[in-house]
Amino acid sequence: MKPSAQLRSSFSDSSDVSQEKIEIRNRYGEKLVGVLHEAGSKDIVVLCHGFRSSKESRTMLSLADALASEKISIFRFDFSGNGESEGTFQYGNYYREVDDLRDVILHFKKDGRNTHAIAGHSKGGNVVILYASMHRDIPSVINMSGRFNLERGIGDRFGNDYMEKINQHGFIDVGDKTGCFMYRVTKESLMDRLKTDMQSACTSIDPNCRVLTVHCANDSVVPSEDALEFNKYIGNHELHIIEGADHSYTSHRPELADIVLKFLKSE
Repeated sequence: MKPSAQLRSSFSDSSDVSQEKIEIRNRYGEKLVGVLHEAGSKDIVVLCHGFRSSKESRTMLSLADALASEKISIFRFDFSGNGESEGTFQYGNYYREVDDLRDVILHFKKDGRNTHAIAGHSKGGNVVILYASMHRDIPSVINMSGRFNLERGIGDRFGNDYMEKINQHGFIDVGDKTGCFMYRVTKESLMDRLKTDMQSACTSIDPNCRVLTVHCANDSVVPSEDALEFNKYIGNHELHIIEGADHSYTSHRPELADIVLKFLKSE
């Protein structure tokens, strides 16, 4: 680990909160880059970003700021292949990102700091649920707008003939609205997503682990029905649907933070 000099947060109202960039090597030898919001608590909450996003997303930053202002130390980081972290971006990679999260948690554990909760937005919500299904060391999990049905949404993004395309060429190249290349979906990475079973993961979570799902009523990316499915299959579960909110909680981030804080403080 080679942390940088401490940087004063530009988002926090508290003069007692500082930020420190930290590098962590994952089990694959890749450098994961994150920012620790040091707010005074020994235990930390780890924040996980969504698909093709990063630790710098407004959703991550605003939640980190809100939690740190309540004296909760936060670590937000980039999964491998995203943001400042090393590695190659992959479309699926769900369990690889679980490994990244595991390596982050173990890094802080070696430093004598336990992870009190893990929180993920969108795809990050899937990652924290999958983590809780595999490991029993996190007491609280927060799933913000995660997708329950991983088969849904693929046709909207790649066309309903996506399996025909990928079987013919072995990959699908995805471009933006101007036609510029953004990323490649390999058959292996597509099948990684299709084979990830969220129902099985939900039923495998330790009943002593508390899970919060927050979702947006007006989510056009991941429908709010997915939140109801999480609620159906997770035993120790709390569900909040925010009326009027979009997938990124653009105009509802204070409400999101209030719900998360109340959950964390309710133990």
